[in-house]
Amino acid sequence: MGLPGPGLWLKRFWVLLQVVVHVAVGKVCLILFPERVKQHILAMNQKNPHFSYDNWAPTFYSMQYFWFVLKVRWQRLEDRTEPGGLAPNCPVVQLSGQRCNIWDFMHGNRPLVLNFGSCT
Repeated sequence: MGLPGPGLWLKRFWVLLQVVVHVAVGKVCLILFPERVKQHILAMNQKNPHFSYDNWAPTFYSMQYFWFVLKVRWQRLEDRTEPGGLAPNCPVVQLSGQRCNIWDFMHGNRPLVLNFGSCT
């Protein structure tokens, strides 16, 4: 399994640039047009009655926001797979409650079959 290939590093760099631009533009808009940004954020969250702009506004486009968005976007890169490629190494919880990753179940060249289900 080893280190990620050069393709993943390039994708991570591209995502880093996208998040930097997103946060920079958002911060500038928040400074130059605070009322318009407030209207936009409130419009996006009309369906959530627990959303309070006063509680959340200071976190938008902050360094904490930047690192969170970057972490999530980088993690999503590794959660994708291509036909014939490796399965993503997602965290899973065994019935015993022990936490591990999918790749922990791979042994040699044996195929690994994942069966997902739901009982509702």
